Amino acid sequence: MGDYSGGLRHGVALGALVLAMAAPAAAQQQRQAERSVGEPAVTLDAIVVQGEAATAAPLVAGPTTTTTTRAELDRAQVQSIQELSQRLEAGITFNRNNGSVNIRGLDGARVLTTVDGIRQPFIQDNRIDRSIGTAFDFDSLSTLDLLRGGSGASTLGSGALGGALAVRTLDPEDLIRPGKTFGGLAKTGFDTTDKAWFGSGAVAGRFKDTWLMIQGGLRRGHETENRGNNPSIGATRTEPNPVDFNQYSFLAKLHQYVNEVHRFGLTGEIFKRSDEIQTRTSAVSLTGNYRPGRHATQEDVERKRVSLTYDYKLPGGLIDEAHANLYWQGVTRNSILNAYRFTSVIGPYARNNEVEEKAFGFNGHLIKSFITGPVSHRLLLGTELRSSTLDQYSAGLDSCRRPYTGAFAACNNLHSNQSDTPRVEGKLVAFYAHHQFGFLNDTLRLTPGVRFDWYEEAPKATASYIGSAAYSGRMPASSSDDAWSPRIRLEYDILKNAPYVKDVTLFAQWSKGFRAPTASELYATFGAVGTYLRTGNPDLRPETSNGIDVGVRFGDKALGGTLTYFHTDYRNFIEQTQIAAPGGLYPQGGITAYQNVARAQISGFEANMQYAFAPNWLVRGSFSYVQGKNKDNNTHLNSIPPVQGIVAVAYGTDNWGAEVSAKLAGARKDVAATTGTSQGFQAPGYAIFNASAWWRPMPQIADLELQVGVYNIFDRKYWDAVNVPTGVLAQARDYYSEPGRTVKATLKYQF
Repeated sequence: MGDYSGGLRHGVALGALVLAMAAPAAAQQQRQAERSVGEPAVTLDAIVVQGEAATAAPLVAGPTTTTTTRAELDRAQVQSIQELSQRLEAGITFNRNNGSVNIRGLDGARVLTTVDGIRQPFIQDNRIDRSIGTAFDFDSLSTLDLLRGGSGASTLGSGALGGALAVRTLDPEDLIRPGKTFGGLAKTGFDTTDKAWFGSGAVAGRFKDTWLMIQGGLRRGHETENRGNNPSIGATRTEPNPVDFNQYSFLAKLHQYVNEVHRFGLTGEIFKRSDEIQTRTSAVSLTGNYRPGRHATQEDVERKRVSLTYDYKLPGGLIDEAHANLYWQGVTRNSILNAYRFTSVIGPYARNNEVEEKAFGFNGHLIKSFITGPVSHRLLLGTELRSSTLDQYSAGLDSCRRPYTGAFAACNNLHSNQSDTPRVEGKLVAFYAHHQFGFLNDTLRLTPGVRFDWYEEAPKATASYIGSAAYSGRMPASSSDDAWSPRIRLEYDILKNAPYVKDVTLFAQWSKGFRAPTASELYATFGAVGTYLRTGNPDLRPETSNGIDVGVRFGDKALGGTLTYFHTDYRNFIEQTQIAAPGGLYPQGGITAYQNVARAQISGFEANMQYAFAPNWLVRGSFSYVQGKNKDNNTHLNSIPPVQGIVAVAYGTDNWGAEVSAKLAGARKDVAATTGTSQGFQAPGYAIFNASAWWRPMPQIADLELQVGVYNIFDRKYWDAVNVPTGVLAQARDYYSEPGRTVKATLKYQF
C-alpha cells in the first residue's frame, strides 16, 4: 500500500510528503476485508497520499480534510502542532497563549479536538485563560485528521466553527505486520528546540482472535528557545524564562474479534505533563515585591480515559458498518504559583488554581450503502450522548491578616481558598443523519445532512462557591439551548482516469455550525466589592457560523492536489467586554463580563499539491490565505494569520533519502488596533529553510532508521503572528520570537 514505483515509495514517505485525501474505494473495501482475525488492516509504513478517495474518519471526511499518517509524522519529525504547521500544513498554528489550535483564523473553544472520537473540553478559568486541547502524545497516534472550516459541525457538533483536529491513537493491528503474531516500535531522540530527550515504545501481540497493545512515551526538556539575547531581569528581558518539563503517556488496548465481523475493544490511556517555570520577566525585579529565584510557576495537565468500543463490518449486510464508543474521561489543569513577597505583605505566597472535568459519554454511528435503480446511496446515522461535571477551586497560602487595612490592604485583591465557579453539571444529546446520493455511475454525488444538538449547563451550589468573595447571594440560572447544524455537499467527477491528471472532481458545500458557551464564560466570577469584578453571563447565546467551500480536487499520488475557496459569516461571538468603568463598588477595574457582541466574517483560499516529477523525486506544497474582520466595527481580527506557504523537494531510495523545504509567510499588518489594550501584533514576513536526511542501513534485515533534521538553517529571527499576545506587550519584542536554528535527531526501530 502506498507504492508508486519501486524507489518512489520511500521518497513519497520522506518528510510526510503528502497531505492525505484518501484511498480509492476499491482499495478501502479490500482493506476492510483484510481486517480479519488473521490479517491486520494497516502497518506503520503505509503511506496515504493526496488525490485519492477519503481515508479520514467518517465524521470528519470531506474535501477540506487532510489526513497525516503515523509514517508521515515520523518522516517529518512532527511531535507537536507547531512542527505540523511549520513542515506540513500551512495556515494552521498552535496558540501558546491559550493552549489551542488555530485553524482558518479561529482558535480557543472555536476549534474542536477529538481523541478517538472523544471530544476534548476547552477548560479555562478567568484567572488564567488556557486550555488542554492537545493533551496527547504525538508518538501514540496512528493518524491525524485536520478538518478546515465549519462543515464538521454537522457530525461533530459544538466547537467546530474554525475546524477540527481529530486524532486516532495506535491500534494493535497497526503494529503487527501481515503474517506475524508480534510486532513493535521503538523511537528515541533529542531536539535542541527545547533541549528535550524523548522516547517511546509500543509492543503488540496476537493470539488467535485476541489482539493486545501497550504503548508508552516520555519527554523531558526545558524552555523553548527563541532569538532573544538579553538575559536581564524584568521587562527588558528577551530570553525565555527557564523551564523544566516532564511529559508522560501510557496507552493500552485490547481487541477481541468474533466471527471476523464483530470486534470488541477496551482502552486505557493516561497523559500527564508538568512545566516548572522560574520567572525572570516583568513580574519580578531585583528590588520589587517579587524577586528572581523567589517566584516560580507551574502548569500541570492530566488526562485519563477508559473506553469500551464495538466495531462491526459486513459490507452487503443489513448494516455495512457500526461503531460505538462508551467512555469515561477525566481532565485536570492546575496553575500553580510559589513565591515570596518582599514589600507589600511580606512572607510566602502560593496559589493552586485547579479546574477539573469528568465526563461519561457515548458516541456511535452506522453506515449503510445500497442501490435503487440508477442511484447509489450511502447513509450515515449517529448519536452523541454526554454527561459532565466541572469543578474549579483556588487554594492558597499567604501572610494576610485581617482586617485588610494599612499594610494588609493589598489582601483585598487576593481571593483564595474558594471556588470562582459553582459545580457545573453538563448534558449533551445529539443526533445526526447524512445521505449521499450517487448519480451517473457515482460521478455526481449529492450529500445532504444535519445534526441536532441539545445541551444544558446547570450550576450547583458548593460550600467553596457560596463562601467566595464574589458570591452574590443567589445561584445563577441554568443555561440550555438547542441547535441545528445542516450541511449539503455536491461533488462532480468531471474527469476519470485521464492520461495526465488522473481524476478531477469539482466540489461545493454549504454548512452551518455553532459553539456553545463554556462553563467559565457562563459562571466564572472573580473579584469583590472594593476592587474589581470579572463575571460570567448565564444568558449567553451560542456562537453560530454560516459558510461555503468551493474547490477542485485532482490527480493522484504522482500528480495531484486540492484548491479551495471559503467564505464564512459568524454571529454572536462571545467576548469579554468592559460593562462598567472603574468606580463605585468596583473602583480598581470596574466590571468586565462575557457578552454576545460581534459579527465576524472570514474568507480565503487554500491549496495543497504534490508532483512526482522523476523516479525517486517528489515536490510538494501547501498554501493558505485568510482574511477576517469584525463586522460590528469593521476592524481586523487579531487571530488571523498572514499569507503562508510551504514548499519541499525530496529524494528517496530504499536505503536513504533527503528533503529540503521552506516555510514562507507574508507580513501581517492588518490588525485590530495599533494602540491600546486590544492591539494586535504586526509581524514582518519571513522565509525559513529546513533540511533533513534519513538512512536505513540494512532494510533487508532490520527496519532500523536514523534521521537528522536541521530547521531554520539560516537562524532567521521571525515571529508567529497569532502566537504573540494581543494588547500591550509585557516584554520586549524579541521575547516573543520563534526558535532560531535547531537540530533534531531520531532513531527508530520497528519489528
